[in-house]
Amino acid sequence: MFSFTLTRRALLAAAVALPAMAVSAFAFDPSNTECIAPANPGGGWDFTCRQVGKTLQDLSLIPGTMQVTNLAGGGGGVAFAEVVNKRNEDNNLIVAASSATATRLAQGAFPGNTQEQVRWLGAVGADYGVIAVSKDSAINTLPELMDQIKSDPSSISVAGGSAVGGWDHLKVLIAAKKAGIDDVRTIKYVAFDGGGEAVTQLLAGSVQAFTGDASEAKGFVDSGDIRVIAVLAPDRLPGDFSSFPTAKEQGIDAIGANWRGFYAPGGMSDDAYNYWTEQIAKVYASDEWKQVMAQNGLAPLDMTGAAFQSFVSESIENIQSISREIGLIQ
Repeated sequence: MFSFTLTRRALLAAAVALPAMAVSAFAFDPSNTECIAPANPGGGWDFTCRQVGKTLQDLSLIPGTMQVTNLAGGGGGVAFAEVVNKRNEDNNLIVAASSATATRLAQGAFPGNTQEQVRWLGAVGADYGVIAVSKDSAINTLPELMDQIKSDPSSISVAGGSAVGGWDHLKVLIAAKKAGIDDVRTIKYVAFDGGGEAVTQLLAGSVQAFTGDASEAKGFVDSGDIRVIAVLAPDRLPGDFSSFPTAKEQGIDAIGANWRGFYAPGGMSDDAYNYWTEQIAKVYASDEWKQVMAQNGLAPLDMTGAAFQSFVSESIENIQSISREIGLIQ
């Protein structure tokens, strides 16, 4: 993480007045910058590239504009292989990533590729996970839900909008492990095609709990149809979710952040790596990005450089451990 000796106003004024100086402060001089979104236009990875690229341009943190390239396939695997095998030393390239990237790496879904083959730059926010029940449920807290699962696993089914082994599934398993459930295979998870369908099944009484992201639960919370019993964030979220307790404050130290950030080619120079981590930190600290976060339901997650690299590594280790327990990997 970076600390700044200039005020934000002074920093932005300097960037606007002397954009060349902002670039020449680094041994690396960027040109023809590019962000790969490992999916088709629309969705989280495309949003991350385009919004961060626009903010970099608006703050004069890069020369000119940033090209966005959509490279879909393999749940991000096509883009990962492209970077590792063909663009390993491209100093002008960054790639959008998220918790889905970490999950696929952890489960070996990118054949022949590992997290060590790229350099992890930083996060620009997160959509934190929630666990919810229907408005009429007798369950009021996350410990109550976990205690009921411990005493009678067959009595609780948890619905999510990802496949078995996907991020929605893993979030509830992370919480279960932190709650002292040794065999997470006892968790009955029911996969649906998206969070909306999962919540619909919760309201129909087909399942007893829902695991998803805060953003996809918001509409059902606003309508009063569901009650969020835990947010998987380190602290309470601001705004509409501020009244909902975290799992941590209920004694279950579980974090489930669907983070959004970037990685870079593994052969990127140290000068270029330092340049990009600093620019991402400046984007995150800007008023412009705070407005983007507020408009798109992103919660705070501020990590760059070594701290982010450690965060991703720990996330992958945790996902591997849980994936082994439920038989997804050996």
